[in-house]
Amino acid sequence: MQQQNWFLIPNEESIETPSLVFYIERIEENIKTLKAMVDDVERLRPHVKTHKCLEITNILIAEGINKFKCATIAEAEMLGIAKAKDVLLAYQPVGENINRFLKLQKAYSETIFSCLIDDLGIVKQLSEKANAANIIVDVYIDLNVGMNRTGMLPDLATELFKGLIALPNLNVKGLHAYDGHIHDSSMDVRVQKSEPIIEQLLALKQSFENISNTKLRIIAGGTPTFPIYAQQTDFDCSPGTFVLWDKGYQDAYPEQKFHTAALVLSRIVSKPANGLICTDLGHKAVAAEKELKNRVFFINAPNLEVNSQSEEHLVLKTENADDFNIGDVLYGLPYHVCPTVALHEKAVCIDANKPIQYWDIISRKRKITI
Repeated sequence: MQQQNWFLIPNEESIETPSLVFYIERIEENIKTLKAMVDDVERLRPHVKTHKCLEITNILIAEGINKFKCATIAEAEMLGIAKAKDVLLAYQPVGENINRFLKLQKAYSETIFSCLIDDLGIVKQLSEKANAANIIVDVYIDLNVGMNRTGMLPDLATELFKGLIALPNLNVKGLHAYDGHIHDSSMDVRVQKSEPIIEQLLALKQSFENISNTKLRIIAGGTPTFPIYAQQTDFDCSPGTFVLWDKGYQDAYPEQKFHTAALVLSRIVSKPANGLICTDLGHKAVAAEKELKNRVFFINAPNLEVNSQSEEHLVLKTENADDFNIGDVLYGLPYHVCPTVALHEKAVCIDANKPIQYWDIISRKRKITI
């Protein structure tokens, strides 16, 4: 695969800005790299929150990946449309989303859907509604292993598990743990922090299997700890960012040899003062949750520094303003690609020697049909 100037788009003058751009060859290479990092492709359960795209889902399925993880009902429906075999909604459904989750199962019967749970009250509601709908719901107990975002503390999970197995129309499939608090650049530190989590999960799994006399699965980790769980356990693994990669992970995790495969295309729209240039890459086109300097890196102009950003504008500082003209194209690598993708309705898709395609970011919406 060509590395030098891989990002350049033929006939770039015809592409509107700001635009999200996917590089299909690099996406396909990333999927092959992922598969090579694990001993069994059946252990892969990639998270689709990064790409939210039906066409990328179809590429993953064509590569033999049959299990997926998602965060919203719309993402789950996208996976149902793709006829994915096994889909985990990595979120505890509450309120109307319980009804939507059950509707998914009836609408997309070729897909087995499951969800996370961590509260007995919600579990009882789910059981009652599943019973009324004559549906068996697969569930995973969500464990808080240190991130303090969702899940229950492992020491409290036994009581929930015993309550679960006594309720009708629920099928406990296993345990889920997301360790997003482990994001150290040092692999040694990530290994050190992961080891007690692995021990804790295995002990709890064994205890629950003894109680229920059923075999359970563990789903654990995200991108930073994926190599650890892939090599040291038999857990299902759920990286997501690998498929597109970004500047943040490229800098933090050099041991993971994925290619950056998504950029944001921008143009210079003004030169408002000495040493300043303004582009059309505002908050609405690239994720803005990080500090200014860690939002986007321009591959074809690496010395540009972010000065300010607003809804529709990104102002950059440079000592070489004369090198840039209004209308020049800048190729931006996002520091955080997942929320950046969600800002765009479509992606411009570049594939070698093929016409440019446009793929919908279909599950950026909160609702597709259900």
